[in-house]
Amino acid sequence: MAAGNTTYSTPLRVGVVGLGWAGQQHLKAYRNVDGVELVALAGMEEDLLAELAGEYGITHAVRTWEELLEVDGLDAVSIAVPTFLHAPIAVAALQRGLHVLSEKPIARNGDEGQQMVDAARAAGRVLDVAFNHRRRGDIQTLKGILERGDLGRPYYAKASWVRRSGIPKLGSWFTNKEMSGGGPLADIGVHVLDYALHLLGEPKVLSVSAVTYAELGPRGRGGNDRYTALSTSFAYEVEDFASAFIRLEGGATLVLEAGWASYRDEADLMDFSVFGTEGGADLRAVGASETPVAELRIFTEKDGSNADYSPPALPGRAHQGVIDDFISAVRGGPDTWRHHDGALALGRARIIDACYRSAAEHREVQFEEVLEK
Repeated sequence: MAAGNTTYSTPLRVGVVGLGWAGQQHLKAYRNVDGVELVALAGMEEDLLAELAGEYGITHAVRTWEELLEVDGLDAVSIAVPTFLHAPIAVAALQRGLHVLSEKPIARNGDEGQQMVDAARAAGRVLDVAFNHRRRGDIQTLKGILERGDLGRPYYAKASWVRRSGIPKLGSWFTNKEMSGGGPLADIGVHVLDYALHLLGEPKVLSVSAVTYAELGPRGRGGNDRYTALSTSFAYEVEDFASAFIRLEGGATLVLEAGWASYRDEADLMDFSVFGTEGGADLRAVGASETPVAELRIFTEKDGSNADYSPPALPGRAHQGVIDDFISAVRGGPDTWRHHDGALALGRARIIDACYRSAAEHREVQFEEVLEK
């Protein structure tokens, strides 16, 4: 899919909504795909809009997403804007017959995510959500080990992404519940949930018991300009740390942690560890997403003796993989489109909903309660 000798008689015409870090990742990745033409870009920051439009040769540079959707001949659109805009943009785009790639989470909650999935199914178009961390090379290496059964049956796993001072600009849309839908659980925790369930083979979630804390953010602590967002002046309304105990079908459990700010080591940590009936594994990316390849160790035995090892892993495809897979799905035709309706991302959102409900009500929540709401 990436740049090569393949030629296409009709290019796919793509637009991107959003000028921030995520939107720029989409722009870079689309430029590397044969037969894709970037024709439209929308964003409110006029100077940056003009700069990016010039850099990528984009002919239609507009301020609003509504204007972008009016551009003639679009085939697909990427959504890389604050979470509260995901559903309205996606639904409008799908109703216009466009394929949609949205940044994570799919929406502020499962109900909005359901609207997006329903729109994708009604339109018969692709709806994908950008889960780039499952495409890490180290996670894919561990996925292969688990799928081969080398570790036996996984029965306990723990996964986290935690920061020392990583609240995305105190007072930005990230920390406004109405705009974001939640704090680190919804922001980076959904990545952790996604790659953990992916590694475990997509087991059914039965129940969750979660807690959330807002101990540092409301006091103006835990911020860092390295995590940029549109600066505003909202009060701090979300958690800065969350933990969830998730019961899975078959008796396995997953413990998940997501934190923007806590008194811990300075370097971010993204990890996954698992105990299986025949072995275990520990993946640690100190520096989190800035670490191309994590430390990966496999714990097992042979003939009654320890036979631990560290398998080699290559850097993953990140957003390039997300874009490559999205374009491949779009080019796959209707038989492929129906398998890319956003349902997996919707399931992640429902689990996050259950976690927030559990934390608010101080009890374990059965997953069916969220589905029946």
